[in-house]
Amino acid sequence: MNTALDITYRVRALRPHSTHRVSEVTERPGGKGLNVARVLAALGHEMTVTGFTGGATGRMVQEQLTRTSGVVDALIPVTGATRRTIAVVDERTGDTTQPNEPGPTITPAEWSAFQEAYDDLLASASAVALCGSLPPGVPVGAYAGLVRAAKAAEVPVLLDTGGEALRRGVAARPDLIKPNGDELTELTGSHEPLRATQDARRRGARSIVTSLGEAGLLAVTPEGRWRATPPTRLHGSPTVAGDAAVAGLLSGWVERLPWPDRLARAAALSAASVLAAVAGEFDQGAYEELVGHVVVTGEVTAA
Repeated sequence: MNTALDITYRVRALRPHSTHRVSEVTERPGGKGLNVARVLAALGHEMTVTGFTGGATGRMVQEQLTRTSGVVDALIPVTGATRRTIAVVDERTGDTTQPNEPGPTITPAEWSAFQEAYDDLLASASAVALCGSLPPGVPVGAYAGLVRAAKAAEVPVLLDTGGEALRRGVAARPDLIKPNGDELTELTGSHEPLRATQDARRRGARSIVTSLGEAGLLAVTPEGRWRATPPTRLHGSPTVAGDAAVAGLLSGWVERLPWPDRLARAAALSAASVLAAVAGEFDQGAYEELVGHVVVTGEVTAA
């Protein structure tokens, strides 16, 4: 929904209140949804991306999308300018500092145009990922309406957002949500992951996979509950590890993999993404090495 031009600066060491020489600059189409789409395309899936694009920054995003194999551009033009997100990577520690712009203000007519395009895309979709923040002007309950539209079209839908947009979206009963620990706590009020995940299911989500940082993924579904833990910690930028995990879960869903295999793929992609230079990418060699060594434990339960 809220596309961006992701700009990554690499500096030797990030120090507050000082001037820095940037050693490397990279620019990529970004925003959570585009990051997910680029990982899925790298896995061999055909993707269509939609949302909003405008201004010179939006044109740069679309120009780069034309060079991304497997990704079809169905972005809706708007009068406002597409936002930029800046990631400053400390090469010494691997830590990332990231200020994000809010995005363009969307008019009622632009929002209506998006809804019409979205309904048309559902006719040929095998699954939908609704990802990221909502730009100004889009109703806070937008994701709830988009979830209901996908379910009416009998298209599986994954929701990955936070705050009020997540709270309202969950009530529309998405097939899967993928919050991190902080988002789950904000939704449920509980700091205990399993209890919070079970509460999120009672609020409407059919299945929940929660990112637990270095501890991996926790899944609670109608088929059972599982924990997926990578075999080792990889040092690098964890900023978009969650986006790679979403790509792993969605691809596993479309390919009808058993839940343990979906989680192993998602955890391996999440870990391998921290080694990538920019958002929306992952280290292929690390992924292939890790996916067979992710430890998945749990139990099957009745639906």
